[in-house]
Amino acid sequence: MNTTPATPRTPTRLKADQRPPGKNAIYGYIPGIAISFVIAGLAMLLSRVVPLASPALTTVVLGIIATNTGLIPETARPGLAIAAKQVLRIGIVLLGFQLALGDILALGPGVLGIIIAVVAGGVSAGLIVGKLLRIPQAETILISCGFSICGAAAVAAANGALDTFGDDEEKRQRLEAQTAVAVALVVVFGTLMIALVPLIAAALGFGDFRAGVLAGGSIHEVAQVVAAGSIIGSGVLAVAVLVKLGRVVLLAPMIALITAVRRDSVPAAGSKRPPLVPLFVVGFLVAIAIRTSGILPMPVIDTIAPIQVIFLAAAMFALGTGAKLSMVKQVGAKPLVLASAVTLVVLGISLGGAYLIS
Repeated sequence: MNTTPATPRTPTRLKADQRPPGKNAIYGYIPGIAISFVIAGLAMLLSRVVPLASPALTTVVLGIIATNTGLIPETARPGLAIAAKQVLRIGIVLLGFQLALGDILALGPGVLGIIIAVVAGGVSAGLIVGKLLRIPQAETILISCGFSICGAAAVAAANGALDTFGDDEEKRQRLEAQTAVAVALVVVFGTLMIALVPLIAAALGFGDFRAGVLAGGSIHEVAQVVAAGSIIGSGVLAVAVLVKLGRVVLLAPMIALITAVRRDSVPAAGSKRPPLVPLFVVGFLVAIAIRTSGILPMPVIDTIAPIQVIFLAAAMFALGTGAKLSMVKQVGAKPLVLASAVTLVVLGISLGGAYLIS
């Protein structure tokens, strides 16, 4: 048995025999990180040809396929672990630069109330249904956040918060499998919503503003919101995207709340508990503040946008490579029921809010 004590502040939770050996161990991380970014770049090119093919959603699927067909070399595993954690958190921080609070506040108190109700109601309903179905808490949190806040990005952020607890390799792999399932459900349900929401808006005779509130409040991914808004009409798109970004802003307090609850209920690795607010959430909030202040000129913001997309896409590929089909199969059909329940709650709150808004 290896009795050598673990090196403190290891940059990833790989087992000792999975870390690159030698003094130049940092070079051992390069293959996995490079593969992640190359795949992310290709996914971005694909999204320009097929707008519905969100890079984050595409790469997680490719990651699952690659790892279950033996295409991932063992030499890439250390770098993939870095991409699944550190690169992920950088992507979440960069996402904050796309959120200007002034634009979102301009929607008015009524719409802001709908946004808060969607996120709070969706997550709360998800936790209740998950408990009734006896779904593991981590899996419930991943699905509830993804469907209530901002799709794959929220699933990834929740993964980053949940992964701060414990150092068990089997639990880490299970969390990655649950993350992949949550993202896959976002793809399926979000795609269905692209067709459903325009039909509902047309049937109820919603104008552009109400239709935008409905689309932005109920659809999971930003790319899916854009697709649905474009189908309904060009006047809907701006409102829909702003409502959706309002939900994204609530990612920070929700992740902080998850961390606080888990911090008290789940023993952390070692004697030291993780911080109450994860550092990447603090960075996310700082990025929002910088964008809102107007310090950075728009050309800089426009440059950061694709960088943020590629970082998140690379991280999602890495997360996908941790999802072995044998573990995904163990998840079962209950997450499908949970996803359906949260979707109906989020859609119901958005529909009611859009109908009542003046």
